[in-house]
Amino acid sequence: MCPLVHGEDIDEQLFASKDATQHLARQLKSKLISSLEKSGAINSISVCNTEAFKISAELSKKYNGKVSRTSLKIRNPENKPDTWERNTLLEFENQKQAGADTSQLESYKVIKNDNGKWFRYMKAIPTGDVCLMCHGEHIAPDIKDKIKTLYPNDLATGYERGELRGAFTVMLRMQ
Repeated sequence: MCPLVHGEDIDEQLFASKDATQHLARQLKSKLISSLEKSGAINSISVCNTEAFKISAELSKKYNGKVSRTSLKIRNPENKPDTWERNTLLEFENQKQAGADTSQLESYKVIKNDNGKWFRYMKAIPTGDVCLMCHGEHIAPDIKDKIKTLYPNDLATGYERGELRGAFTVMLRMQ
């Protein structure tokens, strides 16, 4: 549930944040499915390993902010949640446990700190079928080995379809 926030550009920030997360989700899923069809699962791990960061960087530049992914169970240490993201993910998890549809979970907040005023937004990522090859409970040995090579401290496995995999997160500077 999103708090009621008043401000001259909240609606614009919210629209931009939703737009950014939709672009990231669509582009990442499209590249992943295309890679799976052309190269197979083992060779498609690179999509989430490198392509996701390229897409995030492009969108961050386009929206003049930070657009990325995070999770409570990270695979890549660069995706570690900050305090607000962690608290939001925990709230999403509580809502999921209470019966909420993971695909509908989102949250936003305006945060003021020494670095200015920021609009923060998160949209939950439910675990889909395509995610389970690398994030599920039963991962093929060759995929496990490749993941272990790329991410020796991986925590992002054991998921079931529909569980909270993580969230897209956006941070935009406000005037």
